[in-house]
Amino acid sequence: MPVPDHPASGDPLLHVVLHQPDIPQNTGNIGRTCLAVGAKLWLVRPLGFRLSEKHLRRAGMDYWPQVNWEAVENWGVIMERLGDRPMWFLTKSGQRTVWDAEFVRGDVLVLGSETRGLPAAILEAHAAKTLAYPMRPAVRSLNLASTATAVVYEAVRQMGGLETG
Repeated sequence: MPVPDHPASGDPLLHVVLHQPDIPQNTGNIGRTCLAVGAKLWLVRPLGFRLSEKHLRRAGMDYWPQVNWEAVENWGVIMERLGDRPMWFLTKSGQRTVWDAEFVRGDVLVLGSETRGLPAAILEAHAAKTLAYPMRPAVRSLNLASTATAVVYEAVRQMGGLETG
């Protein structure tokens, strides 16, 4: 069951969308990152695991019940619910690096599945908003949870950090 936005803070700082994630441990870790910064996690079905899976909860530790998350049936629901917000699409073939993006509160960060990435149709429709982390040719890709955490904290840094009090 999703946790509602905290009324005192209004909208979440960020929205993190995982398009058809495959690995529950990554999703659990990303959920923990979202909780740490006040972001909402969106999961686009189909998922490669059950939401009740123990690996998901173990990776999110005892934080999972506090994570503000929602699972939706398909990409169309995301576009309907979040399509009017600035969106950034993380892909190894991004047109610019995450350091070139200018993140603002309420942005949507979209990441693909661990095995397939984001569908070509989504990347083509949003080519100007694709972002990558530079890496040496010897590395095929970065771990999804590591990538999500890195981009979330880059966005937080650009927004001036977090209020932790």
